[in-house]
Amino acid sequence: MADKLVPLSERRLLEVKLGELPAWIGHRDFTPNGVVGAVRRGYDRYFNKYIHVRKGGIGGVAMLLAGYMVWGYYSRV
Repeated sequence: MADKLVPLSERRLLEVKLGELPAWIGHRDFTPNGVVGAVRRGYDRYFNKYIHVRKGGIGGVAMLLAGYMVWGYYSRV
């Protein structure tokens, strides 16, 4: 059984083949609103996966703190 054909503009980055990458990048929205929307979606996805869970652990918070520390070290260089 074949997979459903999904338009190139609606595929995620990991679903795009290497030959289709330039066309996929051409379909992206690089306007300020598009970039802000992409950052917001990534932020929401991270918090829904690691922070807003029923059985929460220290993993998501530790990852956030580690990222903040790495950011701080590289911003001083």
